Amino acid sequence: MDGRSTRGRRRPNDPVDRGHFNQISHVPIPELIEIVPLEKPVSAEITVPGSKSITNRALILAALAEGQTTLQGALWSEDTQVMVESLRKLGFTLEVEPDPDEFCNRAIIVTGLGGRLPNAGTSEQPLQIFVGNAGTAARFLAALVCLGQGAYRLHGAPRMHERPQAALFRALLELGYKIDSPNDRLPAVIHGAGPRAAQCRVSIEKSSQFASALLLCAKAGQWHVIVSGEDPEESSYIGMTTSLLRAFPGNGGTFAIEADASSGSYFVAAAQIQRLALYSEVVPANAPARHEVGRAVPGAPGPARPASGVKAKPAPEIPPGEKGHRQVSADVDSLAIRVAHWPSSKWQVDERFMDWMSHFTGEKAAARTVSRHLDLGDSIMTLMVLAPLAGEPWKFSDLGRLRVQESERVAAFRQELTRCGARVEEEGDTLTVFPSELHGAEIETYNDHRMAMCFAILGLKVPGIKLKNPACVKKTFPNFFQKLAAKPPHGLGALILDARTRHSLRVEELFAD
Repeated sequence: MDGRSTRGRRRPNDPVDRGHFNQISHVPIPELIEIVPLEKPVSAEITVPGSKSITNRALILAALAEGQTTLQGALWSEDTQVMVESLRKLGFTLEVEPDPDEFCNRAIIVTGLGGRLPNAGTSEQPLQIFVGNAGTAARFLAALVCLGQGAYRLHGAPRMHERPQAALFRALLELGYKIDSPNDRLPAVIHGAGPRAAQCRVSIEKSSQFASALLLCAKAGQWHVIVSGEDPEESSYIGMTTSLLRAFPGNGGTFAIEADASSGSYFVAAAQIQRLALYSEVVPANAPARHEVGRAVPGAPGPARPASGVKAKPAPEIPPGEKGHRQVSADVDSLAIRVAHWPSSKWQVDERFMDWMSHFTGEKAAARTVSRHLDLGDSIMTLMVLAPLAGEPWKFSDLGRLRVQESERVAAFRQELTRCGARVEEEGDTLTVFPSELHGAEIETYNDHRMAMCFAILGLKVPGIKLKNPACVKKTFPNFFQKLAAKPPHGLGALILDARTRHSLRVEELFAD
């Protein structure tokens, strides 16, 4: 993706002046890297890129709007670049400008055409639209091209050709559009016929993106969409879509995209790992002071790094009146890892991740059940990788949708946590993770960005965590490893090695492109 722009001489993939993040090596990230546990607590405030879910929804709405819309803080990663290039192939004009605050964000200026699609192919030569492995692009564009006049062939990466599309295709057929697909998956040829005043019913049992695709285009298409398969009010991603439809400037203007909560969850988890380490010992108030991060910390212990592994243990219960407790609490407060601009719109279900962190400390360190349907979205995976460090077993339920995403995530998580020494039980679509003594392992990421990022965070605690194909994070968070390695306060200062050569990787060598 070239990220071309007509508004300036600097290409959006060129460096933005953001300290450690303004240098990118043209050498790819090694195929196998090792995350070295943090040696001492850090104080940092991390910015994360914009929400992928909101960015790709906003791009569709901006194309359907009348006039020019500027999307501020839009995520610039593989999934959103695929959407931008697809809209350009359909004939829309999009200008892309750097974001001064976050290297992997952009300002994207879209000239909407009020529901008209300029370009199309014929039945003999359909217009080719490549969607990569981006579920949002595959589903949203399938609905959008129905508003055109001609034929469009949607195709993607091999994994995308395995992911479900049937419920969406059935709904589009019900609206009167013709779709050529031998197995109700991609690749498929969709024959656009413009707006049609019609009604359809769509099931979201396999993916809420099916309903979101139809709802985003419903006004322009004159469609009445009925959602079935689960209680629509319970579906957070459909709630995001309907909220966005109400808030979006349909006649052009500016729309700000908030930070991605699921991307932020990794750094909230890193903060929790640090907090558990700081609470792991409480010493008398008269204990000798130790020096950490350039200042005296009265008796505060560093993260434990036993050679044989990392054993989970509950956080201690300490009466708040004890002086030693006050000293350690002060250290936790001052040595915090924070995520800048944590979202608060309630559009992203993963905003709730911050609340779940409280269940890992103190009196709330008890057995918990977390539902992918009711409680969290993609950040449930971040919670799953922390679970062996908790004091009691944790259950993760309603995980069926994880099986049909970038990888078969339920089986992948069970296998890779087990590889690290965790006790994990799989029953139906539920995983139970028990407190476990963990050790290093070579992690298969399955070309799944979230597998890579989750186990990278575990590597901040557990020695010897090595990740295969770390570049897969480019899907949603290309500078993730740069955020881990950059010096505080803009990064965590983690040491990341080329696992084969044992060479310490510089920050500029850690951009996934």
